[in-house]
Amino acid sequence: MQRPKLDWHSRDVISIRDFSRERIEDLLSQAQQIRPDSELLRGRVIASLFFEPSTRTQLSFATAMQRLGGQVIGFSGTEGSSLVKGESLQDTAKVVEKYADIIVIRHPLEGSARWVADTVSIPVINAGDGANQHPTQTLTDLFTIQKFQARLDDLKIGLVGDLKYGRTVHSLALSLTRFRQITLRLISPENLRMPPAITRELDGVVPYVETADLDLRELDVVYVTRIQKERFPDIEEYEKVKGAYVIDLNACEQLRRDAILLHPLPRVDEIAPEVDSLPQAKYFEQSENGVPVRMALLQLLLGA
Repeated sequence: MQRPKLDWHSRDVISIRDFSRERIEDLLSQAQQIRPDSELLRGRVIASLFFEPSTRTQLSFATAMQRLGGQVIGFSGTEGSSLVKGESLQDTAKVVEKYADIIVIRHPLEGSARWVADTVSIPVINAGDGANQHPTQTLTDLFTIQKFQARLDDLKIGLVGDLKYGRTVHSLALSLTRFRQITLRLISPENLRMPPAITRELDGVVPYVETADLDLRELDVVYVTRIQKERFPDIEEYEKVKGAYVIDLNACEQLRRDAILLHPLPRVDEIAPEVDSLPQAKYFEQSENGVPVRMALLQLLLGA
């Protein structure tokens, strides 16, 4: 029996907390069926407002919109916008909504995407608000896990690196509360542990252990993040933990043959280049998967 169609039209995508398991599965199903040469969004415009650097997220959203027949406007950084003249984020958002059908925004302040969504009447997608959340990266991560592990239940997952400031691992950890028989191994330096606001939501739902040991044995998924240098208030604290974990060929000897190694990218030195050729290394495919996932999301939000 076919399940009823979910209502996506004009919804904001601000936090992975807003996604039920049913909604996640609906999106992933749409992404699996997406056509790369669709014209479903011809005449529609996405405004890409990136106040922080981005390669994969910004380009994959632009690629997704263009492959759906739509157009892209926007900026990267504030230099080419009226923000350098003192225009408020609120006024920028109110102006941009007159030019576009949907906004995707990345901003260094936590909560900024929610604030913009409350300001405008068109859908808003959070492409990363400081160290808070990155929901579309998580949807891409789940799509990749499902693709290579053929399931989203009954998985042992290790999150490695900067769990304090890494917004991708915050969103991913929260999303895993929607699935069954998940166990987490949270591997980080002591001062970069997962924030209590996240672990409180895991308590009693997803069993987890926190450790500083780089123990990758028996894991189905190893998700590595870089140390977020730009988030540290004290550069000396960063210097103490940079390079804390390096996934090299020796470390990969711990990996199961059917495990997958993921990374939201960019990497610095936490995964050695020689690891790229291993069959477990799936981070470039993970990056590629951002296009069909974001195509499906744009199509659903704009009611195509």
